[in-house]
Amino acid sequence: MGVVRRVAAGVVAAGLLLVVPGVAHADTGAGAVKFSASTGIGTHNAYEKDKYTYWAQALDSGASLLELDVYVDSITKRWRVSHSNPFGNDNNCEHADTPGELYSQSRNQDLGSCLDNMAAWEQLHPDHAPVIVKVEMKVGFNQTIGLGPSAFDTLVSQKLGSSVYKPADLLGSSYPTLDAAAKADAWPTRDQLKGKFVFELIPGTVEQANPFDHYWTDQEYGDHLRDLYAAGKISEAQAFPAVLGAANGDPRTSRYDASIRPWFVFFDGDAATYVNNGYDTSFYAANHYILIMTDAYNVSPAISSTSPTDAEVAARLALLAADHASVITSDWSTKSAAVLGELAARG
Repeated sequence: MGVVRRVAAGVVAAGLLLVVPGVAHADTGAGAVKFSASTGIGTHNAYEKDKYTYWAQALDSGASLLELDVYVDSITKRWRVSHSNPFGNDNNCEHADTPGELYSQSRNQDLGSCLDNMAAWEQLHPDHAPVIVKVEMKVGFNQTIGLGPSAFDTLVSQKLGSSVYKPADLLGSSYPTLDAAAKADAWPTRDQLKGKFVFELIPGTVEQANPFDHYWTDQEYGDHLRDLYAAGKISEAQAFPAVLGAANGDPRTSRYDASIRPWFVFFDGDAATYVNNGYDTSFYAANHYILIMTDAYNVSPAISSTSPTDAEVAARLALLAADHASVITSDWSTKSAAVLGELAARG
């Protein structure tokens, strides 16, 4: 399994996806490869100020995935971005919605400002490589106060517009479900995804620990996709819900009603659980599903969760690409764009 290295643009070798790394995660030789056929590196909780001073710097990092933790604040009816404070913002997103304001404004803003930063940053980097924005809904949605899936879609659409690669884009006019489209490998190439953000939604830790919450983010958004499609409004959806947790076989079968299983093509789980338990992850690659492997550092032999060597990161990327990951994540924010922008051919 080959890992992308800093090499001359346009050169392609067997088993390698070759990218010239740098600011905005520029794609070159890997451009003709489908989104489903490459493996990249993501940063866990990239919104935290100890990882990047500003959210725009997280976007500069070259990472293929960046994570936001979002709380629905039922008192103020706002989308808060924070790790542990549901009533306030604690993050590196700025009050900035133009390129000239980035890297200098007050931080600790809400989700809308994080999206504003992305729109402003994209004006500086219109041909950036695709970035998965993983959103953990810490306490889930709250439809009763107007902060349900439709409100999320509206906010993302208003802020980012055509810069979002949506479920409807994967469906096109040929497929009735996301599962059918993924199995047909209808994913675009990386070149076709230049300038795009792809939103992944997962249920949050607080939501999962709440004994009174039996309607988690994944199921709620899966229902949302099914119902939008039935109503002829699937173009309104802005995100892909993910099946959370490493499992063997198809985890959708026992977890969801049959009517929404085909609306899940993102899967997200602990890398060591997949690898150490010998789970058959070829299932994901064979069906062209997107597989996020978290805590990549912890796969044996474990490496630093924050500051591994460049060679260790490259080796871990190659190892988990061979295990069919689409993205591996860790807290490697100290690494350069030359490292975080690496890609490998997915096994």
